[in-house]
Amino acid sequence: MSRLTLRLPETLHQHLVHLAEGEGVSLNQYIVYALTRQVSSAYSVQVLSEVDVKQQEQSFSTRVQRLGTVFPAELQAVLAERERVEPEEDLSAEVIQRLQQRIHDRTSLPKT
Repeated sequence: MSRLTLRLPETLHQHLVHLAEGEGVSLNQYIVYALTRQVSSAYSVQVLSEVDVKQQEQSFSTRVQRLGTVFPAELQAVLAERERVEPEEDLSAEVIQRLQQRIHDRTSLPKT
C-alpha cells in the first residue's frame, strides 16, 4: 500500500471528515473510495474496427501459443508463491458491503 501526504484547505478537510462520518467510515477509507470512484468514471469504452479486433485476436492467440500448456500442479505452485496482502484494519465486510450498496444505488439511478 502506498502512502501520500497531501495538503488540503481546511474547509475541504472538514467537508471530507463530515462525509466520512456520514458514511460511518474512516477519513482515509472515504478518500480512497472517492478517488476510486472518480478514477473509475474516467475510463471510457472505445469502439474498435473489425481490423483492430482481428489483430488483437491474432496477437492474443499467438501469445497463448507461446505460453504453452500449464499443468495444474504448476499453476498451484505459482499461486502458492504469490504475495498475500491483508486488507486494511477498518475495512470490514460490513463496510465493503455498505460501499458496494452505495455505489450500486448511485449508478442505478435514472439519468435526468
